[in-house]
Amino acid sequence: MAFHQVLSHEYYAKVHADIRGRMDEAGIDLLLLDSNDDVIYTTGFSHYTTERPVVFAITRTGAFLLLPELERSHAAHQNIAAEPIVYFEFPGVDRPFSVLGRAFPDMKGTVAYSHAISLARVGQIEAAFPNAARVIPSDIVQKMRLIKYPDEIVLHREAARISDEMVTAGVGLIAEAMHKGGTLPSEIEIESFVSRHAMKIMHEDHADVMLVQGLASGLVYSGARSAFPHGMPTGNPVKRGESIILSLGCRVGGRAAESERTLFIGEPTAQQQDHYAVAFEAQRMATAALIAGHTCASADNLALAYIRDSGMSDYLLHRVGHGMGVMFHEPPWVEAGDQTILTPGMITSSEPAIFVPDFAGYRIADTVLITAEGPDSMTHYPRRIEDVVIG
Repeated sequence: MAFHQVLSHEYYAKVHADIRGRMDEAGIDLLLLDSNDDVIYTTGFSHYTTERPVVFAITRTGAFLLLPELERSHAAHQNIAAEPIVYFEFPGVDRPFSVLGRAFPDMKGTVAYSHAISLARVGQIEAAFPNAARVIPSDIVQKMRLIKYPDEIVLHREAARISDEMVTAGVGLIAEAMHKGGTLPSEIEIESFVSRHAMKIMHEDHADVMLVQGLASGLVYSGARSAFPHGMPTGNPVKRGESIILSLGCRVGGRAAESERTLFIGEPTAQQQDHYAVAFEAQRMATAALIAGHTCASADNLALAYIRDSGMSDYLLHRVGHGMGVMFHEPPWVEAGDQTILTPGMITSSEPAIFVPDFAGYRIADTVLITAEGPDSMTHYPRRIEDVVIG
């Protein structure tokens, strides 16, 4: 059976019903969401974000999408789960939020907007709804997004599978070049190759593809550059004797996953093995600690304490992980300052790491589903040191 990335209108009807239930509890009559990720989450509409507002608007009886004329046919092509409200252009003689306000001329109740909305747009919303009893921020959809629907988990799991395939493809490209001898591929050549590989899988294996920003990409950094946690790929060729980080991921149906491995170009030295052993064990502990009913902070505290107790505090630069959903990075945060209770249906990364300046970074990352039975790692590329040696 062909795999479908695009979710059904019945799915979005369920999402809208759940939003309305929370709106009723909060006394909200009209809710406005303008971020790209919230629009994907509520309507299935994927677009290139610009200064032109695209705003999901939901009432107790209807779901609407404010969008510019240039996106009208694009939205129709995607069969979005909302009725379009179209303005011509930005900033516009007829302002976008004025057009939105006229679509709800009798709105006298509570109008709410996402916490993520820009401050400049709050004033425009207030002006568009002069008769509203209140115009207030709301995080009801942000809280909903913490727990994934079963349909979303299917998409995340497929994204995780493809992310593992991206790592496999990157390893294969390097191994083939080593076998032939000569110069190995550059970081940017590897990143380009694995991204194309992921998109090829989607277009060949899936009945439909939701085209989103960041469909498939990653960070590839080798040698001393891998000590920069978010270093961008360069034209620098990877070299024998170095380690390399392949930090790769994709979005299937607009749902993200990532698979990241530290690999060795040839047999690792004793020093490299010692560093890797600490990163390996910290990540094993972190994943095992992602237990329903425990806090995000507890997993972070456990894994980072192990790194510190191993004498590598100076090499510790970041938390254990972050949530994933429509975005690669979204709440909850697996960090000591986040007391969010891990709940079945949440998805987070598990990626404690060490970064040795001027030498190398060592990070292993998996995409983990929180379940009542325990953490379920949806990425499966091998992690043992004997499995991450290329050549």
